[in-house]
Formats: sequence, structure tokens, C-alpha cells
Amino acid sequence: MVVNLRPESWNVSAAGGLPLLEVRHVTFGYELQPVFFDVCLQLAAGEMVGLLGPNGSGKTTLLRLLSGVLRPTQGEIRLQGRELDRWRRRELARVVAVVPQELHIPFDFTVEQLVALGRLPFVGLLGSYGPQDRARIEAAMQVTGVAALAKRPFNELSGGERQRVLVAMALAQQPRLLLLDEPTAHLDIRYQIEVLELVQRLNREHGLTVLAAMHDLNLAARYFPRLVLFQRGIVADGTPATVLEPRLLSRVYGIAVQVGIVRGTAHFSVVPPGSREAQEAEEEMAALEPPPRVFVMAGGGSGERVMRALADWHIPFLAGVLNMGDSDHTLALRLASRVLTEQPYAPLSQAALEELRTALTTVETLIICPMYVGPGNVALLGEALTAARQGCRVLLVAPETAATEPSDMAFIPDSESQELSLLLARTGIAARDYTGGEATRLVEQLLQAGARVISRLTEVLALSAA
Repeated sequence: MVVNLRPESWNVSAAGGLPLLEVRHVTFGYELQPVFFDVCLQLAAGEMVGLLGPNGSGKTTLLRLLSGVLRPTQGEIRLQGRELDRWRRRELARVVAVVPQELHIPFDFTVEQLVALGRLPFVGLLGSYGPQDRARIEAAMQVTGVAALAKRPFNELSGGERQRVLVAMALAQQPRLLLLDEPTAHLDIRYQIEVLELVQRLNREHGLTVLAAMHDLNLAARYFPRLVLFQRGIVADGTPATVLEPRLLSRVYGIAVQVGIVRGTAHFSVVPPGSREAQEAEEEMAALEPPPRVFVMAGGGSGERVMRALADWHIPFLAGVLNMGDSDHTLALRLASRVLTEQPYAPLSQAALEELRTALTTVETLIICPMYVGPGNVALLGEALTAARQGCRVLLVAPETAATEPSDMAFIPDSESQELSLLLARTGIAARDYTGGEATRLVEQLLQAGARVISRLTEVLALSAA
């Protein structure tokens, strides 16, 4: 029996080439507990995307936002070019279906009865199932291979069978987007493969768009052409070859891993965390690379140009101290050799400052990006001043709006104090100082200690490479 589950009304080009799903600068948190920050993501119709990240990284929360269960604190989510808030619940359920990690049913539903619940967006709670609804229920069970289980109680099924039934219930909704929350969790390897091959077949043969949160990196590499690495924000987004990068995974998961292609296969594999081989590979790789001689202080996106340029020039660098979830923190996880991290929205702790102090003794150049300075991070400038007085070369990157070179000035300063005032103005610190003047005084002392104000990125790179 050939069954086509593609919704007849779905015309991909009807939306004018817009993404099926678009996440625009979404931030979310619960009262005193921020979850993630400034997430941007697009899914094209027909894509199959795996969402990776350690426990507590926000994967499940993101799926709940995409399904309309939660609302963003900031930003917006668009489905087929229309804001998610503007969709009615029944209308949304005909486009987006969710397969939860587990479903506890307190009643003795049979498989067929449970799959039939997927038709509620079409018939309503008190509606009756017509011939088309019955056909859809039967088709969903046929495609997922659970038709033979139709009269069996759901609670008596094995884990793998239950997952296939949940997928069937989702398919009965005739969705265009299928969201799965760790569909292989708690399943043995046979059922893991069965479930993922089913999802892959639905994507390839029926055009279903899939976004699945995954905890198994090897299965994700095997079945998903596109992976998104998530850690309170998107750290990496691309093919398995680009996302499953050993150093990147080590930073995100906090443990050394080794990535390669197993003989006789065509997909990437990740050596289990904690294995001796992975640890030795990490140590061997670290020994071959020169230790970073550059440290980048940034925050709030101020370090993006500098960090990307350093990476493009293959200049290894350290970065910090950055709050988890800051856009500079997310980028540094991908580009920096090491990132000094603080909790979201938290002021710098004593432990973080001690770690920073130690790190600054190992580098030759400190780059301070044009970040906003408040009571929570002003201590960074204090540590920078100590480093400058101990001989570290400090480069103060001027903001683009104040990028005036000395040669462009209309007059030549006739005293040291006037020259210092001009340099201080070029840093633009007055407009970014939210400490009542403390940050401005520290920058002035940095200039007196020999810090240089740099406007051109090429000069920053040349001095960093020297």
C-alpha cells in the first residue's frame, strides 16, 4: 500500500520562498533563571536537522517555544512567514506536531485510539471521525509500522513501539513540521535505529520537515544532514563535518572527545567521552599547537570582529571573562582556544577574577574591545591595568564611530595632558561607562601605563601576530 502523507495544500513556493520556520533573536528565561539568549535559526521546508547540546542547554525549552507552548521573553518566531503568536491553537496543530520524549497515559488507550487523537485539530473534542479522518489514522499507522498493534493497549508496548505510535499520532495531524524531543532516549540500539530510520524515511519520501533534539552524537551524525550545536544559544550550525569538531565539542560538553570516520562507514563518529584514546588525542593536539599569546576582553557583541579576524589569521587566543549566553561567549566557544566563563547575568566572581589573573600572566598581548562597562564587569579593567603595569601589551580597540586616526586630527596636541585627553576620547569609553566614572578613570590609567588606542583591525592583527 503506497501512502502519501504530504499535505495536499502545502505548496513550498506559496510563501514566496520564505523559510518554513524562522527564529529571530529569541531570548527566554524563567523569572530568575535565564535559559538562552539571542537565538537565530531558520528551517527550510524539507530539511532534517538535529539539535545537539548537553543536558540543561535549553534544547527542550527551544522545542516548546517552537511549538507555541512557551512564549519568548524577547524576539519573535515566524511560521510560514507569520508570527507564531498569531496562530490559533487548532490551526497551529495542523502544521506543527510534537513527539515528546515520553508520554504517560493514565487510561487504557489502544494504539488506534491514541493515534486518532492526532485528528483532534480537524474534528474537535466533540466531533466525530469521518471517512477521511479514518483513512488518515490508518495511513499514519501503516507508514510507522504499528497497524498490527492497533488493538493493543499503548501502556503494554515496548519503548520502541511506543515511540513509533507517538510518531504515528503526530503524523495523523498532517503536519508540515515535526519536532522530536530526544526520540531515542531510553531505547536500546535496535529501536533507536528503527525510530530514526522511520523519521528519515518520512523526511525523504513524504517531504516532512524535521527538527529533533538528540543526545547521541553518533546517531545525529549518521541520520541528520544538518546539525545545530546548542549551549544557551547556537554555538555552531552546519554539516556534521563542521559541527562535530573535537575542540568545539570538548568546550561545549566539558570533556575531551575524538572525532573521525570509522572504517567501513561514511559518517562521522565521536569517541565516547572520557575514553583514554580521546584524552590522549586531545593532549597530543594541544602539544602540537603553540600556546595562545593573545587575550581578548569583550562582551555584548563588541568582540565579534576581532575574534573572527584573529581566527581567520590563525592567531590562537584566550577570551573572557564572558557571561554564559552572551553573544561573544557563544562565538568564543567556537573560535577561542579557551574561554573564561561566568554565570548568566552574574557579576564577576572572585574565582573568575583569579582565573583571569592567572591567564593574563601567560599572554603577551591583551585586546580590550569597545564593550559597555558596568559594576558587574568593571573589575576586568582593573585586572587589565595590573597586567599592563607588569609589561603586558594592551590594545584598546576604538569603536567604529570613534575611529579617528591621529593623522586625521585637525591639530597637534601641545601637552601630554591634552594628548591623553584626545586618546581617551578616541576610546569612546565615556559613552560606555555605566560605573559613575570608574571605568573612564581605569582606561585613563591604562593609557598612562602604555596602552595603545587602535582603530584599524589590520593593526590589531599585526601587533597580535608580532
